[in-house]
Amino acid sequence: MIMQQDSPENASPGPATTVDPAEVAKFSRLSDEWWDPKGNMAPLHKINPLRLSYIRDAACRKFERNAKSLNCLAGLRILDIGCGAGLLCEPFTRLGAQVIGVDPSASNIAAARHHAEKGHLSIDYRCTTIEQMDPRERFDIVLAMEVIEHVTDVGVFISRCAAMLKPGGLMVISSLNRNWKSFALAIVGAEYVLRWLPRGTHQWDKFVTPDELAHYLSQNKLTITDQTGVVYSPFGDRWSLSSDMDVNYMVLAEGL
Repeated sequence: MIMQQDSPENASPGPATTVDPAEVAKFSRLSDEWWDPKGNMAPLHKINPLRLSYIRDAACRKFERNAKSLNCLAGLRILDIGCGAGLLCEPFTRLGAQVIGVDPSASNIAAARHHAEKGHLSIDYRCTTIEQMDPRERFDIVLAMEVIEHVTDVGVFISRCAAMLKPGGLMVISSLNRNWKSFALAIVGAEYVLRWLPRGTHQWDKFVTPDELAHYLSQNKLTITDQTGVVYSPFGDRWSLSSDMDVNYMVLAEGL
């Protein structure tokens, strides 16, 4: 059950930051491995093509672009929150977007800048948090991919993200559902049995259900336009979109 919360107009001020220092330290230790498709970030490399195509296609529908064009995101300003070493930032830059990648981990940002330089890509990487950004900045698209399950206050985090959207902007969120199936597959299976991820990568109690996320989005006047599950097929060794949102899922929301 979702507890009733104050409306944004009446809510008391939230924390100065939703960043969990323990989570930052955890991913900072992996900064040297972000671009290794066979290292600890292998699951992200596996799922990245699906995430990229889903976001690209959604952006092209929203902003009336041709998804087949190599420059289909030209002129769009994208904010990638919790960008890590830039696995999403780089391909969106190649599609013409002006990308700003933010992450509270200095080592992640250093790895991102180094990799972008090697690829001769101009990306605005910042070692900061969504709460520390200039509130006057606005973006056509705000991404929070595999981030909300690591913050200390999801409601405050979503409100900060919503504030960065231009009128009619698009927000894309991916996360993990909270139920016994996700515990069995995302924690026990992925971290302990298959060892896809280092143990302790996720905390099951911090997973966010789609209903809870919908509540936070609605509070901030964001309307969900699409939601989909993301499932892994061991037989095909690939990820695909699905109606099954029990474990991994993605949500599109639009501002007014």
